[in-house]
Amino acid sequence: MLDQGILREYLEKKDIWYKIHKKESTVHTADAAAKTGIPLERITKSLVCLTDSKAIVAIIPGNERLDTKKLARVIDAKKVRICPFKKVHEFSGYDPGATPPCCYENVERVIMDKKILEFETTFGGGGTNQSLLEIKPRDIVKLNKALVEDIT
Repeated sequence: MLDQGILREYLEKKDIWYKIHKKESTVHTADAAAKTGIPLERITKSLVCLTDSKAIVAIIPGNERLDTKKLARVIDAKKVRICPFKKVHEFSGYDPGATPPCCYENVERVIMDKKILEFETTFGGGGTNQSLLEIKPRDIVKLNKALVEDIT
């Protein structure tokens, strides 16, 4: 199981600029935006998805919906489905709503929606449901060797 301490260590070891922001406990991005005042489009959803053979993470803006057909085309898979809530931890190492945009356990690939690059910094799960990680989108790409595509 991963936690916020491991996330901080990971980011510091990689020499990545970041900030952890405390908040009331939330699971959904819309609730996080409402509780913090951060615009929904600046809070990312890190969605664990399953293909026929592997787990991947799709990172999208909080105000968007993942297009699983577009994602399947991008990664050349027959089908992509969003991982059931109960199994997210098994792949990402985090609880739903706490999943950051980097530092995963059993994820083969990361695809980030190109709209996230429009911001200097973005916010994602901070390793707990009571925190958000602020990070630069280009660092998300670098840390994950992420593919940047239109997946919403």
